[in-house]
Parts: sequence; C-alpha cells; structure tokens
Amino acid sequence: MEARQLGKSDVLVSAVTFGAWAIGGWMWGGTDEKAAIEAIHRAYDLGVTSIDTAAIYGYGLSEELVGRAIRDLPREKLQILTKYGLRWDLDDGEHFFTWTDPDGSSREIYRNASADSIVHECEQSLRRLGTDYIDLYQCHWRDHTTPVDESMEAMARLIEQGKVRAAGVSNFTPAEIEAGCAVLPIASCQPPYSMVNRTIEAELLPFCRERSIGVIVYSPLHKGLLTGKLEPGHQFPPGDHRAKDPCFRPANILQVNEMLARLRPFAEVHEASLAQVVIAWTLRQPGISAALVGARNAEQAEQNARAAELELSDAEVAQITGITESLRLDLD
Repeated sequence: MEARQLGKSDVLVSAVTFGAWAIGGWMWGGTDEKAAIEAIHRAYDLGVTSIDTAAIYGYGLSEELVGRAIRDLPREKLQILTKYGLRWDLDDGEHFFTWTDPDGSSREIYRNASADSIVHECEQSLRRLGTDYIDLYQCHWRDHTTPVDESMEAMARLIEQGKVRAAGVSNFTPAEIEAGCAVLPIASCQPPYSMVNRTIEAELLPFCRERSIGVIVYSPLHKGLLTGKLEPGHQFPPGDHRAKDPCFRPANILQVNEMLARLRPFAEVHEASLAQVVIAWTLRQPGISAALVGARNAEQAEQNARAAELELSDAEVAQITGITESLRLDLD
C-alpha cells in the first residue's frame, strides 16, 4: 500500500484509509462490534495502516471500537486520525442539527471548536482510543462562534505537548484554511468527493495543491451509491440517514447504475469490482492524498484495500472521467 505524505507534516497515511463512521452505528442503522474490529484487522493486514474516526461517530463508540482493535496492532505502524468540534453532550457553540436516534430520543448537535472544548475532547478521544497521541487531529466542521485562530492556537498547544502530531481540518473553505494556516501549518483538509460530487475540483483542490496541503476525501463511494449494489426503492434500516438523502431517490439510483454499467468493462479488464474501479479512479485525481473508505466487515475491508492495487492507465482515467460527466442527478 502506497504511503502518502500529508502536506508538509511528517505524517504519512495509507492511500486507502479506513473510514470508521459506519462502525459507530450512528446514522447507519446500528453496528456489529465484532465484525467492525475484524474489519480493521483485515484492513491492516493488507496495508491499510490509517484509520479515520471522530468523537461524534456513535457518540464515542467508533473511537472505542478503534481503540479496542488497535490494542492488538503495533501502534508505531498506525496512523490514527480523529476529529473534534461536534458536541452532543452540551448546548454551547453553534447549533448544527437535531438528530432522532432509533429509540426515539433526540440529540442536539452543536459545533464547538473553542479552546476549552478542544482540550476536553482531545483528552476524551485519547482515553477512548487507548493511545497517548493522535497522528492527525481535525476540526470536524467550522464553528462560526469561535475564531479560527483560537481553535488553531489550542491545536498548536496540543502539538507542543506531544498529544497531537499534526493539525487538519474537515469541511473548511479555502478562506477558512488560509486563516488557520496563519496560526500553524495545516497538514490536510478533509472534504467530500466522489464521481457524484466533484465540487472540490473547482476551487478547493487547486488551492490545496498550490499550498502543499494534503486532501483526504470522504465518501468516495458516496455512501454505497457507487458500489452498484443498490436498486431503486432500496429500503434502509431505521436510523440510516441515507433514507432521506436525495441522492438515493429511485430516479437517481437508476441513473447512477446506468453510469456504472458503462464502467463495468473497466472492472472486467482488471478483474475488479465496480467499487474498486471507483476507488482507484479517485486515488488518481490530482491533489488527492488518500480516500476514506468505510467497511463494516472483513470482506468489505479486503475489497477496499485491494482497490489500491488496481492500476488504471492515463487513458482509462480520462475515459472514466468522461463517463462520470454524464450524471445529472435531481437533488432539488
């Protein structure tokens, strides 16, 4: 597995990075904890040394599962990426959204990137992960009630204390990243990116390339939409946020599947799955350092990891890009 440097930091991440949102169960209709740990172990066996999680995923459960999984792995060979800035346990900061859990209880989610909150969250994440340092600590979402420099100054102190190796951001605009860079080096940005959502190609990717900032993209398979395994009318389990995502409307699933059918010849030539072709294409896009790909069991983890072995030619990448441009999803 190729290791890629994040910006100008000394943190290297595996090109395919294990995305641990789904294993936390939150917004994904629950989780199988044993299968989640097996998935992380299988990914590591195949060279996926980087794991991305966040405190909010499962209200701490995802981090706890990652912590349990890495007890059996050499910490010095792992890169643990996690995020701060979304609080479900207080009502301070910028209100983000209300989420109703499967048991009917509701949670008020707040963006909070204040210095005190960051220090508190870091200690909690270290405890749940069972480690004494975080390789990449990322601000999950911009908290508009806290100046960027306050957040980054808190991050600088955590780096000085050895609790964090490098600072990253997620879902930030170029202007917000630039404000952060005025305080300390930003190693990476984490935005959404897929064949269905290529928005970052216009501004964010060029911005990060020019400034040598790593880009770790999330949802390259667009939450499973680009696996080719969903059919119009698919029923998601209770608590799965995809049920309300416009991308998963029957007409959109149908259109995506028609696009994926045009990619099937590439999969057949390389003896790969459609998902592996999608991941391989993503990793070939200029400026992208790594792709976060979720897995809920060992089989999915193996399929994701082996996508990094798929070598698409320049001509194939160009042809696939042309095919993706046929998509015109109705998201209104």
